[in-house]
Amino acid sequence: MNPEIEFREGLEELTTCYRQIIPLLGEDPEREGLQKTPLRVAKAMQVLTRGYTQDPHKVLTDALFAEKYNQMVIVKDIDIFSLCEHHMLPFYGKCHVAYIPNGFITGLSKIARVVDIYSHRLQVQERLTQQIKDCIQETLHPLGVMVVIEAKHMCMQMRGVEKQNAITTTSDFSGAFNQAKTRQEFMNLLRGESKRI
Repeated sequence: MNPEIEFREGLEELTTCYRQIIPLLGEDPEREGLQKTPLRVAKAMQVLTRGYTQDPHKVLTDALFAEKYNQMVIVKDIDIFSLCEHHMLPFYGKCHVAYIPNGFITGLSKIARVVDIYSHRLQVQERLTQQIKDCIQETLHPLGVMVVIEAKHMCMQMRGVEKQNAITTTSDFSGAFNQAKTRQEFMNLLRGESKRI
């Protein structure tokens, strides 16, 4: 789906819902600046949730290559933008993914695509972290996977406790990363690469 030109079924109904919300917030939906807002928001929400129409497992298998390399592969600083399922407000940050191949590797961009697909759904950061790890583990069958996400949540910044600088970090891992030494190697490589780039 090209998010700029193609929209899913239900766009009209979604637009109607947003048109009904505007007066409930105390605004006039017929005011010039708001007349096209319901459609714009409906389109935006379909783009922000486009991950429901995409298969992350297929993304990985579309670029699967036999390779004897069995050391750590890290794709770091993958930008994430998602919607918190509790308030439908954005959370955003960086995702770092490592895996140790077991006979097969995938295209590096495909790791970022998996992150993108799962983050373009209504989410909580904890589940997002786990889904990315599980998808890579189940599809590539590597010796291990580790995922770390660092994010700021607008539901904490704009409302509630209103803490502007709070960062939430989550991690999940499998296989070889169950060993503290391997996890530490991943974290050391993240810090080391950050200093060199």
